[in-house]
Amino acid sequence: MTLRKSGLVAATALVLSLTATACGGGGDSGSDGDKITIGIKFDQPGLGLKTQDGEYTGFDVDVAKYVAKELGYEEKDITWKEAPSAERENMISNGDVKFIVATYSITDERKERVDFAGPYFLAHQDFLVRADDDSTWNKDELNTKELKLCSVTGSTSAQNVKNKFAPKADLQEYGGYSECLTGLENKAVDALTTDDSILAGYAAQKEHQGKFKLAGLSLSDESYGIGLKKGDTELQQQINDALTKMVEDGSWEKAADKHFGPANYDYESAPEITEKS
Repeated sequence: MTLRKSGLVAATALVLSLTATACGGGGDSGSDGDKITIGIKFDQPGLGLKTQDGEYTGFDVDVAKYVAKELGYEEKDITWKEAPSAERENMISNGDVKFIVATYSITDERKERVDFAGPYFLAHQDFLVRADDDSTWNKDELNTKELKLCSVTGSTSAQNVKNKFAPKADLQEYGGYSECLTGLENKAVDALTTDDSILAGYAAQKEHQGKFKLAGLSLSDESYGIGLKKGDTELQQQINDALTKMVEDGSWEKAADKHFGPANYDYESAPEITEKS
């Protein structure tokens, strides 16, 4: 009698466990049933920006919305979470988000901790300088100048400056690009360096128009990918399929023109989606 009862309890527990798993229970990182949490930038105009009225806008945001819809989530089902450059791998590994769309360059170092879908965009590192700066910005002379540069902690751009382009420069690293922009405007630094897509967005803001310009250097190729938990090959394939569809049905071009067109940013065509585990 006791053994039979024990067996029924065990069987019931197994059924409940399987049911919870099938319904997408709490073990699914970054999602909760009909909801999904996506990491984006909150301070990058044209890419990922949280406006004063609490709205979210930008090319990365549109990409994230499109992918989420293909995964079965409406916009109202999305919880947006800020993804600072230095915290992205931790947020994914800890299950704080389902995936991250935040000017996230695909690198071998990052692929040791997370997987990527994509790439969905190709940017190039450049410098943003003051509009009245008449200096000659030459890629080969960067390390010979006494430069005060600014970038964001944990970014590929900051690593490139220290390891490749200008290791002798005085590099200031802050938590967000807005802080660098303030330093540039106040002449505390000579230039803000990051991807040209990000710089173009800042320069195009109404309050910044006429104040800044891009130096026009293509210092690197930055392939933006969508970061997700390592080993989740099913999700990776689903996102890749969604990105392919976004390009094929014209939604990618529409979003790029909407957000980059006003900045007169000559962006690259959509890259070939190649990331696989």
